[in-house]
Amino acid sequence: MLNTQTEKTMILTTYDAFNRITPLHVGRLTNFLFRHLGKYGDQKSTIRKAIQYAAKERPGLGGKIFVIEEKNEIIGAAVVNKTGMADYIPENILVYIATHEDYRGRGIGKKLMEITIENCRGSIASHIEPDNPAKSLYEKFGFTNLYLEMRLKR
Repeated sequence: MLNTQTEKTMILTTYDAFNRITPLHVGRLTNFLFRHLGKYGDQKSTIRKAIQYAAKERPGLGGKIFVIEEKNEIIGAAVVNKTGMADYIPENILVYIATHEDYRGRGIGKKLMEITIENCRGSIASHIEPDNPAKSLYEKFGFTNLYLEMRLKR
């Protein structure tokens, strides 16, 4: 676990294959993302899998998890999974980024996006619904809508 002070009372923790996340923190982060992603999120089991993949707790290439806390409460988080598919698919998927509903509009999402971009090598993709208010944050950082995703669900 790598801790750094981001603001006077905010602490940034980075988890990955080298900075391990505990099962307790996986649960806290899963619950935070489930609650604060709202209708743009996934089931808890799906969120947990993405966290475990990023932390290298599941088979795969891993990724990064960035958590901002204030007074031991999660106020923002981002989960990035590595794809290993450079040159034809972005090397990273920003699976989740969320800010606590009571902290929105205070630059937490912007800070998380800056940290994510600074700490991930290669291109970054994300799947965002057209009506998601976070879409403007992505656009401010240079994300563009290149493709219409087609998906066959089984």
